[in-house]
Amino acid sequence: MATVYRTTMKPTKLELLTDWLPRQNWYAGGTATPALARVGGFRLDDPEGAVGIEFMVALDTAGQEPVAYLVPLSYRDAALTGIPDEALIGTSEHGVLGTRWIYDGVHDPVLMGQLHALLRGESTPQMQSVSDTPDPTVTVHGTVPDAEFDVRLNRVLAMAETAEESPGCLIAGWTWPNGTAARGVFATVAPR
Repeated sequence: MATVYRTTMKPTKLELLTDWLPRQNWYAGGTATPALARVGGFRLDDPEGAVGIEFMVALDTAGQEPVAYLVPLSYRDAALTGIPDEALIGTSEHGVLGTRWIYDGVHDPVLMGQLHALLRGESTPQMQSVSDTPDPTVTVHGTVPDAEFDVRLNRVLAMAETAEESPGCLIAGWTWPNGTAARGVFATVAPR
């Protein structure tokens, strides 16, 4: 199980995302500089214990309406090779672990492997900020069989009144600025 350290990161994840997020084609904030807060998410464990895996919901309140973004993050102690340069969100100095390379997790094979394992029912989501604690609020509706499949992440989140009935629909939550709890579809699967 992953350990969540109570320490500093310089720059913080939200500071790195403030610069990175507007460069993404799915960013809905136009030319405004994001005003971000972490409002939800969960973690997955790397079986090897080398890569940190977090699915963060970052809420942007800079525009007329708040926008919730799903940002899968992977944290490594060295740079990944063989992936696009734009996959690197940035580096940060962790108060315990030293320099961390922080990636958009869709480009990290460890993160994507553990997401596939979660959708097959072979991995347990963990609380975002508490070590060694499963998060029962993260649910997968109907696990996916062992067949090959692609995962589609919903980068801009919307509240879902009911869960999709398709197998492999990943549902999790976040909180709006007014304190309202929200749940929505984080990811869906499609056969290859």
